Amino acid sequence: MIDYISALPNASSLPPFPRGLCVLGATGSIGQSALAVVSAHPERFTVTALAAGRNVTRLAEQAATFKPPYLAVLTQACRDELKMLLAPGYRPEILCGPDAYAALASLPEASVVLSAIVGAAGLSPTLAAAKSGKIIALANKESLVLGGHLIRRACRESGATVLPVDSEHNALFQSLAGHSGDGVDHLILTASGGPFRDWPAKDLARATPAQALKHPNWSMGAKISIDSATLMNKGLEIIEACQLYGLPQERVKVLVHPQSVVHSLAAYRDGSLLAQMGPPDMRLAIAYCLCYPDRLPLALTPLDLAQLGPVTFSLPRTEDFPCLDLARKAQAASPAHCVALNAANEVAVEWFLKERIGFLDIARAVSFALDRASGLDDPDFMTIMEVDAATRDAVTEFFRKTT
Repeated sequence: MIDYISALPNASSLPPFPRGLCVLGATGSIGQSALAVVSAHPERFTVTALAAGRNVTRLAEQAATFKPPYLAVLTQACRDELKMLLAPGYRPEILCGPDAYAALASLPEASVVLSAIVGAAGLSPTLAAAKSGKIIALANKESLVLGGHLIRRACRESGATVLPVDSEHNALFQSLAGHSGDGVDHLILTASGGPFRDWPAKDLARATPAQALKHPNWSMGAKISIDSATLMNKGLEIIEACQLYGLPQERVKVLVHPQSVVHSLAAYRDGSLLAQMGPPDMRLAIAYCLCYPDRLPLALTPLDLAQLGPVTFSLPRTEDFPCLDLARKAQAASPAHCVALNAANEVAVEWFLKERIGFLDIARAVSFALDRASGLDDPDFMTIMEVDAATRDAVTEFFRKTT
C-alpha cells in the first residue's frame, strides 16, 4: 500500500499560470537548471524570490535577469556585497541569515517553492513551505531524511503538496501515477554507480576528490557528486523513498544502471515493471514539478532508442561501498539515527573535499556516528537540530584524534 507524503491537488485547485516561484538554492546546479526552464517559458512563471548562500555574484546576475522583489543570502556581509552589485533602480528586499530562507518559503506571493538548498540546512525552509500550504518542488532529500515525519504531518494539516525533483523519485512518481498503490510490490531506485563503480576494491583508498567529482553521467554539485561516488546518495534516497511513499525499506531496492537512462522503476504485484526513461538532464524533473501536471517542451536531445546500445543492471557492491548499507541501518534504527547518518556524512564529505581524510574514511565516520546515536522515534525540529549539531561535533573530534 502506497501512502504518499501529501495529498495531490486536483486540477481546479492548482495555482494558475503564471505561477509565483521561490527558488531556494538559486545559484546551485538545480537552481540554475530551474531558472533555465523559467527563461525558456517566461509566460509560465513569475519569479518572486531567489535565495543563495554566499555566491552573491551569481545571485546578482540572476536577480538582474528576473527582478524578483525578494532575495536572501546567508550573512550580513553577503547582503552588503549583493546590494552593491544590483543594478541602479532595482531595490528588492534582501533578507539574510538562516531564518531568511524559511521567510521566503512562506511568502504568500509564492505558490511554488523549489527547495534546492544543499544538506540539512534545507529542512527549516522546506518545513516552512509545508506549513504554508505550498506546492513544494523538493530537490533537498535531506529534508525527508531528517524530518520526513514532520513534513508529512505539516502537509496533512496545511494541504501542501510535495513533488519530488530528485530524478529517481520523480521517475517513481510518474511510474506510479494513475495506478492503485495496492498493486505495488516494490520500488527500484537506479544508480549510475558513480565514477568508481568499476574500480577494484584495493584501489578505493587512493581515490581523490578530483576523481570523485567526475561523475560519468550527471552534472551536479560537489556534495552530491561525492555522495554518488560513495553510494551514500542512493542510501539517502532509500530513506527518502520510505518517507515519500510510506513504505518499509525492504520494499525499496537499488540496482546499478550505468547508462542512467532508466531513472527508476515501479514493480507491480502482477510482475509488471513501469519505468520512466529520459536523457540524464535535471530539467526534465524540474519542469515536471514546476508545471505539474502540465509538461513543457524542453530543448533537450531526446533518447534515440535505436542508437542507445546495451542497457544493463546489476546489484551494488555493498561490501566495497558500505554507505548504502549504513543508510539502511540508520533507517531501520530510528529517525534520530538518520539525522546522525546525514550529519556525519556532511562533515566527512567536507573533510574529504579539503583532502584532510581519505575516501574510505567517509564511511568510517558515518559508522562511528551511528554506533553512538540514540534512538528517538518522533523527534521535534529542535531535537533534530540538537542531534545534528552534536553529531557534527563528535565526528569533527573523531577526525582530529584519528587523522
